Amino acid sequence: MSQAMSRILSDTINFGKQYMRSKIGMFFAIILPILLILVFGAIFMKGGSSKITLYVQNLDDGSMGDQFIDAMNKTGIFEIRNIPRNESIERFIANHSLTVAVQIPENFTYDIGMKLALGLEGYVNVTVYGDPSKTTYNMVLGAAGAVAEGMNFALTGTQPVIGTTGKSITSAQKFNYMDFYLPGIIGMTVMINALYAMTGTCAEYKQRSYFKLLATTNIKKWEWLVSKFLFYTALLSFSLVLTYLVGRMAFDMQSVLTPMAFVLMAAGAFAFTALGMFVGILVKDPEGATAIANAIGFPMMFLSGSFFPIEIMPDYLQAVASVLPLTYLNSGLRDTMVYFNDASALVNLAIVIVCGVIFFLLASKYMSWKEK
Repeated sequence: MSQAMSRILSDTINFGKQYMRSKIGMFFAIILPILLILVFGAIFMKGGSSKITLYVQNLDDGSMGDQFIDAMNKTGIFEIRNIPRNESIERFIANHSLTVAVQIPENFTYDIGMKLALGLEGYVNVTVYGDPSKTTYNMVLGAAGAVAEGMNFALTGTQPVIGTTGKSITSAQKFNYMDFYLPGIIGMTVMINALYAMTGTCAEYKQRSYFKLLATTNIKKWEWLVSKFLFYTALLSFSLVLTYLVGRMAFDMQSVLTPMAFVLMAAGAFAFTALGMFVGILVKDPEGATAIANAIGFPMMFLSGSFFPIEIMPDYLQAVASVLPLTYLNSGLRDTMVYFNDASALVNLAIVIVCGVIFFLLASKYMSWKEK
């Protein structure tokens, strides 16, 4: 019995040593849980210093509109920005791809005064425009309701005259949560397939001296790089269409698969394929390449708006998100598929392309056909 235990213990120690030498094993056993707890903890346990940008259009000429805005500002939750009075709030929301905005109506002060003076029933409503599937919309709606209650108590103490009402900015299209979730899934799929596969491929080619064999052929480095981009573009285009069709059939989604969505997907494939190549040629072996790809990819999944709205994250994580290419791919896909705002999508497309060009040039510079 003691000999059996000795053998078991010896094998356990030897296997443990082998496992701990594995970069992939170390990542999933040690690094990944730490990354997840840090990311989720920072998102859901953020301090009060982070504020949500809230656009407000004040159409009131009296003092009550200003008091309402001041009360919203004093909650400490929002950073208030103004929408011009002469602009349609719905057009402004569409042009800026906003998820929430507040409108104080014309004659807000006058109507409140008349109701108080004449004892009329009913509310003078502040309207919260937004996307009901977003956390920020419900947060603003709740805060506006609390401010209205506070002002009612200060004015009358009994009869409420100020109210709030919500108006979905997507009610005509009847979008649901999955419509807003789909672009993040597409962006994440592009990142995973292009980044992970190319990182491993380049590391394996380097380890097995395949690059040295390629040097004996007529193919040039940039041609080899472009061929991989074309493959992943074709593969991910098929994946994009299939994922969209499944979502339509399973969840009755109303988002639209626009031509701009395909352009963004191709740009994302280019950017992450190039990034994967660059990472893959800098490491010594496929195992190390996978570990590094995980270290890059996992935080990007959670910080780029694929699962959680970036605006609910603390300031320092929003700063990190602003330098991640997946953030702009996800935003561009939502702009075109949900908000039909191709102008904003074009800006995000340009950023993704610039990232791709930078990674492509770096990969081309450091890739050598003579690697052993």
